Amino acid sequence: PSFPWPSVTAKLINGGIAGLLGVTCVFPIDLAKTRLQNQHGKDIYKGMIDCLMKTARVEGFLGMYRGAAVNLTLVTPEKAIKLAANDFFRQLLMEDGMQRNLKMEMLAGCGAGMCQVVVTCPMEMLKIQLQDAGRLGGSVQSKALESPHCFALQIHHHGSASAPSSRSYTIGSASTHKRPSATVIAWELLRTQGLAGLYKGLGATLLRDIPFSIIYFPLFANLNNLGFNELTGKASFVHSFMSGCVAGSIAAVIVTPLDVLKTRIQTLKKGLVEENYSGITDCARKLWIQEGPSAFMKGAGCRALVIAPLFGIAQGVYFIGIGEHILNYSELNNLRL
Repeated sequence: PSFPWPSVTAKLINGGIAGLLGVTCVFPIDLAKTRLQNQHGKDIYKGMIDCLMKTARVEGFLGMYRGAAVNLTLVTPEKAIKLAANDFFRQLLMEDGMQRNLKMEMLAGCGAGMCQVVVTCPMEMLKIQLQDAGRLGGSVQSKALESPHCFALQIHHHGSASAPSSRSYTIGSASTHKRPSATVIAWELLRTQGLAGLYKGLGATLLRDIPFSIIYFPLFANLNNLGFNELTGKASFVHSFMSGCVAGSIAAVIVTPLDVLKTRIQTLKKGLVEENYSGITDCARKLWIQEGPSAFMKGAGCRALVIAPLFGIAQGVYFIGIGEHILNYSELNNLRL
């Protein structure tokens, strides 16, 4: 069957707008999630609220948005690819894309999850380094280095304690210290490790995102269908928004153990007492032995609070059809010209 490419363009616009709005709203919670998941041994933060309060006090309000720039830059293509790919595969596998077929819906979600990691993996790789810098800054036993040059050396040495350091981060001066930017980190990874450096943790990202999409998209479609109105031909705005929130939060909590593994593997800077991991199996084994089964659910509440509004907003933007309105406005202007 032919695929409606104008519709894809509108969906790409919708996905991008939804991603920008969602990240702006929930990024501080996402930062708390990363820092909580990366805690080893003695906890610096007791929970999400404690983490946000300490971050705001030590690093200022903007400290809660550390790493937001790279997320905002890449979330548009990421969300656009995810949502458009799901629609594409639904259209391909289910003729008109509207039938209720759970197996085909799950397969379409799987395809969407596989497509999005092209952007998701490097985006989260860079975001995690910036988000986690403040956690290490709050730790007495930290190897985090101040200058971008030293950070590059640490990447090259894979977190070796022998990498030179001019001065460690301290909790009292986190806001005044110069920290490496996403551009510096990306360049050093490419220079020292090639493209593989940016795609560190690709397997763990796929392991998280494919199950998430398999759960989320069919669950949302079926929840949203419960509110179908024959008069309007679709569910109400509130129903679509809530369906996105519920489906997103359920899928997020279920795959939290995989997200914890991905976060640990992708974190380059380690404290002195923190482990390095050779892969997914090694990370899971060490986490189980050293921190117990509960460690696999670290940040689950934060993830639910992040993902629920992200996908609720996404479905709300789709419902309003902002992309369609923009394209129609553009077409009208072209006709006038």
